[in-house]
Amino acid sequence: MARYTGADCRRCRREKVKLFLKGSKCDGPKCPLESRPYPPGQHGRGRPKETEYLLQLREKQKARRIYGVLEKQFVRYYEEANRRTGKTGENLLQILETRLDNVVFRAGLAQSRDMARQVVKHGHVLVNGKKVDIPSYRVAEHDIVEIRAKSRELTPFVVAQAQAGSKTVPAWLEVIPAALKVLVHNLPVRQIIDTQVQEQLIVELYSK
Repeated sequence: MARYTGADCRRCRREKVKLFLKGSKCDGPKCPLESRPYPPGQHGRGRPKETEYLLQLREKQKARRIYGVLEKQFVRYYEEANRRTGKTGENLLQILETRLDNVVFRAGLAQSRDMARQVVKHGHVLVNGKKVDIPSYRVAEHDIVEIRAKSRELTPFVVAQAQAGSKTVPAWLEVIPAALKVLVHNLPVRQIIDTQVQEQLIVELYSK
């Protein structure tokens, strides 16, 4: 399976904004974006021409990198969003938000989406009582996501329980820290998705 193996912090520097790919490191003084707030590479300090295409491309890349999705899969999500009724950009964000790895991250059961993806792939997560080890699995309304009983004593989940309440959980999810359980009350709408992405620019890019 294709995956990105480079430095995550280079991605944040390329987009000139924190994408929170490294968990607690992004909030601390060791974040490279604090000391080097310019794109990586020998031409990073240059001033490229801000064309319409560049703005659209950077917005698409930002969304891909935030959710940890490769281009081919991202295009499939866009095509699915375009087929649905409603605004394509809002549909796209809803699809990305309802990925299982994102739900685990949003609920505070993992420090980053990369960690959430690993938690899911290693078989620690149950959806409606059944093991699901596919990070791109899409949760539905009224689903119950939880950490399986055998895994709850592992250090990452003990830490997650101890830090319960320190992270803001989206309104469409309800977390029960004592049971390491997440209730999906409904599917998210754009108004409650706090991802700093201008989805209309992505739609304009793919509409060309």
